[in-house]
Amino acid sequence: MKKEYKAVLFGNGTMGERHRKFFEYSGVRFLRIFDLDDLDSAGNMRTSLVDEFISNEKIDFAVIASPATTHYQYAKLCLERNISVFVEKPLATLGEQAQELADLAIRNNVILFVAQSECFNSVFLNFRKHFMAELGDVKNAARNFRDEVRLNECAELNKCAKSPFRLEFRREHKYSARCRDVNVALDLLVHDLSLCLSMFHYDDLKVEKFTISKNEDRAQMQISIVKGAHAGAELDFIVDRNSNVDVRTISVEFARGDGGPSCDYSVSLAPHNENGEVIHISDSLENEHKFFLKLMAGACSEWGRRAAQSAANAVKLATISTASS
Repeated sequence: MKKEYKAVLFGNGTMGERHRKFFEYSGVRFLRIFDLDDLDSAGNMRTSLVDEFISNEKIDFAVIASPATTHYQYAKLCLERNISVFVEKPLATLGEQAQELADLAIRNNVILFVAQSECFNSVFLNFRKHFMAELGDVKNAARNFRDEVRLNECAELNKCAKSPFRLEFRREHKYSARCRDVNVALDLLVHDLSLCLSMFHYDDLKVEKFTISKNEDRAQMQISIVKGAHAGAELDFIVDRNSNVDVRTISVEFARGDGGPSCDYSVSLAPHNENGEVIHISDSLENEHKFFLKLMAGACSEWGRRAAQSAANAVKLATISTASS
């Protein structure tokens, strides 16, 4: 018999309403919705009001879809009281705060889930499956080639055997009044950093360059993979939330180590309508909600901890020292 969960919602705006409707459809009962009416004169949620409610009610989890600058405060408040958390991206606005929340969830044995829906985008999942398989194929081909011509005796061919590749993550959309309390890195870049971290190890990465425009609407990041099986690869990120176009793409440049032709291609993570605007893929949101409920039911716990740590690592990368452009 399916358990009926009790929840509390912080923020009933665009994303809060979407999350609430899905969870209610899945049988979740929201005991309280904290929104604009619960703010004090300074525009902040009255902590005493929240604290009193969540301390006196039996709550299974909290959904946090309030402004990004409040995520850390509400998530910490709930995790400290052993309440699992489903929070919109970004997890926090500082790397050390994001790590604190990830550690707190583990320490109190509760779930911390960051709703970075692109990680559940079926187009990306399909891309990742085939791209990572391709990396394996190239490695095998390079190994066979090495056996045939004794690459260890030829430095130039040894470089080819590493099969370097370059990925470009591009995410742009037209101006929106939403999510203006944080810069574009915490608004958009964290999405693509999370996609990257689902393929490559955080400890293997080195940020080579990171710039944010003075109006904080455009950013570029260059990352090198400096350790592990994919050392030598390059990752470029471009985000713009005040663009003339709607774009969500991953582009691949792949020089094959077996001497074969390079393989360049680009994948759009979302279809476009006749006006050139991105159409959201509905299963991305549905999949993340379903995974969270699986975590609540006790499944995939190790995966859940890794996902929370990746979300914290994405914030660390997105808040690393920058240069203005």
